[in-house]
Amino acid sequence: MKFLIAVGSEKYSAPTLQVGMNVASAFNASVTVVKVEPQISEHSASHVKLAQERMGEWDFDSPGVDVLEWAFNYFAEHHYITPSTVETGFPKTTLIEKGENRAEVYLQGTTGSDVSLILRNGDTISELRDEVSIGQFDVTIIGGSQKRRMAHDLIQYLDSSIFVVNQYDQNKSYKLLIAVDDSLHTEKAVKYGVRVSQAFDVNVDLVTVSKTGSFNSGYRNAANRAEKLMRRMGIQYETHLLKGNPIDVIKKTAGDDHIIVMGASTKNPLVKFFTGSKPLKIMENCPCPVLIVK
Repeated sequence: MKFLIAVGSEKYSAPTLQVGMNVASAFNASVTVVKVEPQISEHSASHVKLAQERMGEWDFDSPGVDVLEWAFNYFAEHHYITPSTVETGFPKTTLIEKGENRAEVYLQGTTGSDVSLILRNGDTISELRDEVSIGQFDVTIIGGSQKRRMAHDLIQYLDSSIFVVNQYDQNKSYKLLIAVDDSLHTEKAVKYGVRVSQAFDVNVDLVTVSKTGSFNSGYRNAANRAEKLMRRMGIQYETHLLKGNPIDVIKKTAGDDHIIVMGASTKNPLVKFFTGSKPLKIMENCPCPVLIVK
């Protein structure tokens, strides 16, 4: 599998990188860390180019390189890259230009097939969407940005599962909440939930919500399959069949001490744009990390 972790700064992205690498290790996935710098206007391009040339002469770093160096040091400290790679140091002088807005460097990893660092320039959503398309990533991990509309748009427009690391506290004990129903992506969400449970060594709450309190065969069969997988994988779990509005019930059940895993909506994109969807509304309203599986 392939994971893309989007980081903004050392100050705000530490939880995103920590959670992302923890989950990626459980999936034995290769990892790419991407930093997107703000788009440069054509009017400023010549001035920026001159500034970059002068920074090179005086051995200054281009914007965004410091964030990649921080990620490199994190990998080194937590043994995600090989000792020989660590000894060589952060290869900022060997960032390979791949077009006007993209530079990358490959590192020899220990948890997956490789580790990559990418520096892009442009609009965040467009650049991440392009990176996901190029790399064919299975999961994109982003921080719980205060720009809620950005996270909302990324979930809708990125062609991968999305893990929003919202208000994650490394000192807090979490459980896992897996939303189970008869929708198309539930089975895959349960499988992903198993790996997340293993990554954090936490118990699981399987939550099925009915607005009427009546649980049809589709809901019950989905819950039974989820329970069977939990037992087979040796994961401690509890099943909850609850009545109410799914968004309100999941928010109340999750509180701020659960990691939520749920399948993506299968609504038409235009309908989602105007009416929203359960995963989007849960992401917007729950003060905890949310993995939306596509």
